[in-house]
Amino acid sequence: MPRLDDPVTVGGLRLRNRLYRTPLLECAGTDSETADTLRSELEPAAAAGAGLVCQGATVVRGEGGCAAPGMTRVHDDEFVAGLAPVPDAVEAHGGRVFAQLEHGGLRSMEVWHAGYRSAHPDLDQLAVSDPPLPLRAADRLGLLDVSPRVLSTDAVYDLAADFGRAAGRLADAGYHGVHVAGANMGIVQQFLSPFYNRRSDEFADGGRFLEVLYDEVRERTDAPLIAKLPAETRAPPGIRRHLSADDCVALCERAAEIGFDAVAPVSGSVFWDMHIVRGEYPERAWADDRFQAGYADAFGSRWRAKLVSLANRVQARRASFEPAWNADLCRRVRERVDVPVMLEGGVRERERIDRLLGDACDLVGMGRPFYAEPRLPARLLDDPDAAVVCENCNNCAVPQAAGVDGVCRTPEVLAERGRLAREGAYETSEED
Repeated sequence: MPRLDDPVTVGGLRLRNRLYRTPLLECAGTDSETADTLRSELEPAAAAGAGLVCQGATVVRGEGGCAAPGMTRVHDDEFVAGLAPVPDAVEAHGGRVFAQLEHGGLRSMEVWHAGYRSAHPDLDQLAVSDPPLPLRAADRLGLLDVSPRVLSTDAVYDLAADFGRAAGRLADAGYHGVHVAGANMGIVQQFLSPFYNRRSDEFADGGRFLEVLYDEVRERTDAPLIAKLPAETRAPPGIRRHLSADDCVALCERAAEIGFDAVAPVSGSVFWDMHIVRGEYPERAWADDRFQAGYADAFGSRWRAKLVSLANRVQARRASFEPAWNADLCRRVRERVDVPVMLEGGVRERERIDRLLGDACDLVGMGRPFYAEPRLPARLLDDPDAAVVCENCNNCAVPQAAGVDGVCRTPEVLAERGRLAREGAYETSEED
């Protein structure tokens, strides 16, 4: 059975070990400070030993498509060339960095963020098909602002080409690979999902978009290309059209046949809800006075923010934390594909990682624990009994809706990180 510190090859690229930092929202924006911000966010993981660091979702177009405040856009040649210090810094520590490509579609800020919509009143959102009934109902109730622009067949090809062009720019800037955001309800998932995709052209087959996107990327770079792919097994009761676990396995098989170099199967919902992160209701973050103005701007008023908070509390009960919640799905996929399978979601202990590698997956990733411990790999790679200090409280993530950086804000967790740092737990041989 492989060990966490064993090397692994993805698309011809050798990674020094099987631990990766999953894509997170770095809130780096798109300006002269972006490269410095991304470097400060990503370099610690590489310096502490992570084999692969995935930069969070970057938007392939210059207008629209951002699912959250602070996302970086990679549509401009000169700007992306200026990101070269990021892969340089990661590579200097022996790590590799992939950038995740995204477009929000019906998950974009044009739909849910009241302040952004007010500042961009003419900005419609891209849609695979006419929005499903629940979104139309939320629009009529004033909870969302849905004004879709359904993509024509030619426009779908143009969108896939934008993914390809973005991949080429990033590869030219020195990024070692590309990660397609095919889950978490972005537009790629909207193509794949029968809940969203009711087209009548060739793209009624959602996998067709993956094929065209792959071809567009390969026209511009041979860098490793991986994809996160969804099962929508946590869809609310009454939603009959959604991706089953069997559908996800079939999508992963198809992605491997197309030529994708690795897949990350994840289970979630048809909506952008707590099933993406799972864990506790983030009461501390919702009550924090520092974020109230940002919540009101995002959701339209303070009382609407309170309604969203209440919905978050109720939904958290259905999305409780489950250790390694994607393990069974990944195990099924691994039995059917001949490319590496990447497992993320709820992995918190080195002992569990050792049991999963070679069984359910070939690489293991973590996201939120890096907000609490930016240099987490040093501990996990060194100590077979190590466990993260993250408590899955989600107080790091919810304030991002208010445009605030994703950082750990839980005093007990920060105190434990401080204790470990004083004991030298985050030091590596590179720095000795």
